[in-house]
This record gives sequence, C-alpha cells and structure tokens, in this order.
Amino acid sequence: MVNAAAKPPRAALDRDAWIRGAIAILAEHGAERLRVEVLAKRLGVTKGSFYWHFKNRRDLLDAVLQFWKEGRLRDIRKQTQAEPGGEVAALLHTIEVYGSARNRKGISIEAAVRDWARRDAQAVAVVEEVDAERLACSCRLFLACGLDTEEAQARSVMLYAYVFGVSLMHCGGFTADLATLKSWIAERIAR
Repeated sequence: MVNAAAKPPRAALDRDAWIRGAIAILAEHGAERLRVEVLAKRLGVTKGSFYWHFKNRRDLLDAVLQFWKEGRLRDIRKQTQAEPGGEVAALLHTIEVYGSARNRKGISIEAAVRDWARRDAQAVAVVEEVDAERLACSCRLFLACGLDTEEAQARSVMLYAYVFGVSLMHCGGFTADLATLKSWIAERIAR
C-alpha cells in the first residue's frame, strides 16, 4: 500500500545547482557564511551529497569563483561588441547596463566577490583577471573612437569607477531627475 502522505523523492542536485546556491548565499551574506552545512540546509539536502560534486569547501569556492569569472567575462565581451562606428553606442550601453538600478542582484554579487578578494589570494587573482578584461574591452572601444592610449585607459578606469560607484549609491534624494544626471555623466565618459 502506498502512503498518500509520503513525500515525493527529491531531485538530485547537480554541481551547477550547488554553485548557484552558493552564489545566492555569497550575495546575501558574504564568503564567510558560505559553508557546506548552510548551503545544504538551504538546498534541502544532506551535507553528504555535497561530496559527490566537490572535494571540499575550497573546491566549491574555486568553482564559485570560476563561475563568476566566466559569467563576467562573457557579459563584458558581449556588452562591448561593436561594429565600426558603433563604439560610442556600445560604451553608452555598457554604462547603462552596469549602472542600472535593475542590476541590484549583480552588484550584490560583485560587492561580495570584491569583499572576499580582500582576504583570499585566489579571489584576488580572479577579480584582477575580470577587471583587466573589463578595462581592456572598454579601452578597445575608446581607441576605436580615435582616442590615444593614455586617454583611452583613463576613460576605461573612469567608466568602471563610475558604474560600480553609482550602482552602490542611492541618489534618489539628491535630484528629482536622476536619469538626466546619469545620462549627462555617461555622455561625458563615452565621448
């Protein structure tokens, strides 16, 4: 006889499910709270099932860093693709995407990874690699616009300093027309 109150069997989690769960904890609580026990509880599975996919916590942390890095590199390369003559539009689009209020989840993850990098050499190396590619991609766009190397590099740093800074700020009380202010700034950076 089948027990009608019996719970259906849980679907087995794959490695990506563990990584995505870990990233959610990272964004909410930081790398320090990214523990196997906490993650297993959140995912509703036993801690033992973790070891089917990872050797240990460091293996999970490395996988999270790799996942974050691959996603960031894929995104920045996509954002900065431009046909000849479309470089300014690509720069403005990049500024809009990274500086957008709708990017709150992404900026939470970004901030958590950067905080993690303050204490972890592997996280530092990954952040440096992502930052180098972000700067190189935007620099190529500025160079294609006819700027010299020094100015292209300076504007690339300014672009990312602005988008990450503004994404951490809550400027609504500062001006009634934040969209116009952001547009004005983006134009000054991109042109």
